[in-house]
Amino acid sequence: MEDGIGAYSLTVADLLRKQVAVRAESTAVEDARGGLSYRALDQRVNRLAHVLVQHGVAMGDRVALLSENRREYIETQLAAAKLGAIVACLNWRLADAEMTHCVRLVSPRVVLVSARHAPMLARIDHGVPQLIDIDARYDELLATALESDPQIDVDPAQGLVILYTSGTTGVPKGAVISHRAMVARAMCFSAEFGIGADRNFLAWSPLFHMAATDFSLATLMLGGKVVIHDGFDADGLCAVLEREPISWLVAMPGMIEPLIDNLKRNRPRIRSVRMVGAMADLVPLQQIAELTRLIGAPYLNSFGATETGLAPASGVLLAQGVVPESLAKRESGFCRIRLVDADDCDVPVGVPGELVIRGPTLFSGYWDAPEVNAIDFRGGWFHMGDLFVRQADGSLNFVDRAKYLIKSGGENIYPAEIERVLLAHEAVLDAAVVRRSDAHWGEVPLAFVALKPGAAADTQTLMQWCCAQLAGYKVPKDIRFVDAAAFPRSNTGKIQRHEIERQWVTT
Repeated sequence: MEDGIGAYSLTVADLLRKQVAVRAESTAVEDARGGLSYRALDQRVNRLAHVLVQHGVAMGDRVALLSENRREYIETQLAAAKLGAIVACLNWRLADAEMTHCVRLVSPRVVLVSARHAPMLARIDHGVPQLIDIDARYDELLATALESDPQIDVDPAQGLVILYTSGTTGVPKGAVISHRAMVARAMCFSAEFGIGADRNFLAWSPLFHMAATDFSLATLMLGGKVVIHDGFDADGLCAVLEREPISWLVAMPGMIEPLIDNLKRNRPRIRSVRMVGAMADLVPLQQIAELTRLIGAPYLNSFGATETGLAPASGVLLAQGVVPESLAKRESGFCRIRLVDADDCDVPVGVPGELVIRGPTLFSGYWDAPEVNAIDFRGGWFHMGDLFVRQADGSLNFVDRAKYLIKSGGENIYPAEIERVLLAHEAVLDAAVVRRSDAHWGEVPLAFVALKPGAAADTQTLMQWCCAQLAGYKVPKDIRFVDAAAFPRSNTGKIQRHEIERQWVTT
């Protein structure tokens, strides 16, 4: 029997077109300037797609985007979806050297940049000849472009966005999320949590992260409204909660405490929130109880990643107003997972193992990183680098990160990134960065440094050195000086971070 090639294809652009057909006058996107209907959004997306074609963008080409949260962010992603292009979502929190790496990694045809972040782009040697200033030229270009739908046949396996993750080698990696993965993430979001067109998404966290991008696009594919907020502002968020039914209020270390303070002080009349929270393992249990009581919604006991979406283990909601007795997680419904040992053999119940996953929400690999992809996808499973224990009832308990990772206020920090910068200083002989618990951010980086014999450097000097080369959230919160011989090491000479934590770090 002949395969019906193409008949099974479904892309993000296809699902947008469907919602435009049935919800033309419903509001699709709203930001500080007001709302856009599905029809108006689609018209602007079509015009932008033609503008990008005029700039030489074709199937598979990259379009870089450096901007704060605003409607143009979503428009760019949807225009790329119609062309089969890929949007590289640049993290404006990065230092100049990191930004240079991220732009050059993907070789974009054009960079769209907002006025707020244009100075950063002007400082670096990005090598991109074509720039579109979102604030100065964007609407002018749209006004003269065609409004017809490009109607390009896009393979669902084609990349849609590149989201950058911290790299174990000390530089960010670009995770490629395809149409197939993004559609699957929307379907899982709807099926797992009962999210439909009657629920809206409040996109306050940066759109260069999966939490905002994944579920903004999911909401549009499902027919809801995306309310775009330019960062965390407790008063502004609470104003939205009073008037809009929200699917998921993303809340993470660093913003939970000020949000709770605002809710207690102002007592807003929240309309309806399906669920709140994220990353329960990094949040004080009492905060979970207090936040859920004030919001009137359960806490999402999530475990996922840029590479996987909310899968593999985000299937539990913690009861509102109650201090949880356990943070055990449940396997998400639309994936397969295993817990394996160092030889990729399954571990028995009760024994820690690395979580590996298969499923349609999975990313396509890291951009231009064949060696890393070969390792991380070995055996036909994606290896997350996170250790779990499976209990007899099938629940999963998080143990630790095999790939030592610091999660600070929703940002991923790999110690190698900071160590690389410290080791580049002329006075530093050796360095190790570990995590320290923090009531505000969940975790923060803490550095231990050994100086070269006869060299001189103090904490302020090394802090300034780090600030010049790293995003602010990656700068160590403290630098402590030790003798090089004091570092605990393995038989092969590698510094053992867990031993540093155990011996030297007080929480």
